[in-house]
Amino acid sequence: MDTDATRRLDELAYIEAIKQLKHRYWRACDAKDVNGFRSCFIARGARIDYGQLGTFDDAEPMARIFEQVALHQVDGRYVIFDMHHGFHPDITLTSDTTATGRWTLKFRQVNLLDRTETVMTGEYDDEYIVEDGEWRISASTLTERWSLRRPLGDDATVHAGTFQG
Repeated sequence: MDTDATRRLDELAYIEAIKQLKHRYWRACDAKDVNGFRSCFIARGARIDYGQLGTFDDAEPMARIFEQVALHQVDGRYVIFDMHHGFHPDITLTSDTTATGRWTLKFRQVNLLDRTETVMTGEYDDEYIVEDGEWRISASTLTERWSLRRPLGDDATVHAGTFQG
């Protein structure tokens, strides 16, 4: 195979690996998997701006917030349920070990503490680097486009499934 075709195949493999990384990130969020969430970011120094959730210069503080919210229980039951769906990946390789990406997020949360449902859409602007042979998120900014918060009716029930699996 000529070198141009080999290079292009490598680029497609890198882009696919980045897509898989972002999907692992969202799956970890929904599964309440704190370790899976944290492992999507570089070991130190990730820049994160998640709007109302905060701005951080490392993933560790965000992972602690995620743990507090996602794993919060009342009477032995989870009370926050999230659903992250990502669309429209736009990945640009800037070298063999760096890339940028844009994604559209469709987010839904059921909060049994205040009996509300939130629906939100936003845009992620990410940066990625290869660390220890794996693509990781080195920077992530989430810009909210719009959101809707409404009360859960008295007749609304939530049936929790299995998490962290």
